[in-house]
Amino acid sequence: MPERFTKAFAGLSYSVQVAPDDCTGCGLCVEVCPAKDRSKPKRKAINMAPVEERRDRERVAWAHFEQVPDIARTRVPREFRTLAVLPPLFEFSGACAGCGETPYLRTLTQLFGDRLVMANATGCSSIYGGNLPTSPYTTGPDGRGPAWANSLFEDNAEFGLGIRLGGDTQAARARLLLGQLARHLPADLVDALLEPASTGDEEAVATRRERVAELRARISALQAASGGSIPEGLAELDALADHLVGQSLWIVGGDGWAYDIGYGGLDHVLASNRNVNILVLDTEVYSNTGGQQSKATPMGAIAKFAAAGKEARKKDLGLLAMTYGHVYVASVAIQAKPRQAMMALLEAESYPGPSLVIAHSPCIAHGYDLVDSPAQQGRAIDSGAWPLYRFDPRRIEQGAAPLHIDADPASIPIRQYMDNEARFRMVELQDPERYQTLVHAAEHAVHQRHELYAQLSRIFFPDEEQP
Repeated sequence: MPERFTKAFAGLSYSVQVAPDDCTGCGLCVEVCPAKDRSKPKRKAINMAPVEERRDRERVAWAHFEQVPDIARTRVPREFRTLAVLPPLFEFSGACAGCGETPYLRTLTQLFGDRLVMANATGCSSIYGGNLPTSPYTTGPDGRGPAWANSLFEDNAEFGLGIRLGGDTQAARARLLLGQLARHLPADLVDALLEPASTGDEEAVATRRERVAELRARISALQAASGGSIPEGLAELDALADHLVGQSLWIVGGDGWAYDIGYGGLDHVLASNRNVNILVLDTEVYSNTGGQQSKATPMGAIAKFAAAGKEARKKDLGLLAMTYGHVYVASVAIQAKPRQAMMALLEAESYPGPSLVIAHSPCIAHGYDLVDSPAQQGRAIDSGAWPLYRFDPRRIEQGAAPLHIDADPASIPIRQYMDNEARFRMVELQDPERYQTLVHAAEHAVHQRHELYAQLSRIFFPDEEQP
């Protein structure tokens, strides 16, 4: 790789290889890959071609590519420009071609690797996420991978909270046993393992795993030296030792779960002040069950049970979560603003309390060719239909406002966004006058929300005024 890319990869080469039998032909890679010649926009760095012309050759290349070892995660800096180099542990999901949800899940596995523990609500993300007998979640070279489990619409948040409580209890028990049995183990090993675990620092995680391996080796040696009888508690500590490494827990689901059926549980988990991360894959409609409206469906969109266009505004889930004051909240759009999305996911994971990331997820139910979803997602941001922000309570300690707005929705009218999706245009075809009314109402709603967020972003709490 060129040294200007990053010195961490000096002497290495980087290759992008397509899996010829698994490519869905969505065309998004062509759309987002920079053109070689910006003066000739139709000339891309990569281009689509009939698979029949290249399949046999690419199968050979793919077979070779699979034999190339992944780069060590500890070698990859946590920078936006190096994200693509991090090996993903989510692949070949079988989701719709161009699905806007899967990039977030892939990114989660890249950022947090095999420490990722997921509680997944029923919906699209559980269908392509647990389509047994196969699974898109895979393992690294050491055989470790994300832990994934599915729960129902109505209780997934509580299910994830239960996983958090169980993991915390087992980790606490392991630390207790470690302290009680310290006289049988090296003091420096005990002290190191009693320190808080980190899930965001690859080198710290690798070091932690080495110490856990040393702990198990010490327990095995004690057992061998004592003829099979070891001090009480060491066997239990051996069984619980992996909980000393630390886990990154994510509660994942769609807007039908988060805004509607499972909202009561989600609200309960946010109020609990436990260290959980929640990722809402917001398609703004019940995608998996046929396209019914949800409380996330925007004003003016057609869906089942909103055949003439939804009249009510979209529920502002992020604003509701911000009112707690102790919840990290972010609104992201990874295809149009990937750097901001990556930053939000890293901040959410590092936040020592509940975090909520609401992710704009283009869907075939929106009624346009998803090869255009990066551009359309950009219109959603520029028009204010989809706000970008990060609300981080830690900023208060720095004397800054906790709400930071990452995009100013002032560059295009909202109609320019709505006119590119069939779910809005169908209203215009049926009743142009009603469509015009709904567009005006949507513009008014965007303006109000923008003014409210702008005001909130200026509110901060100087040290002397903090309660």
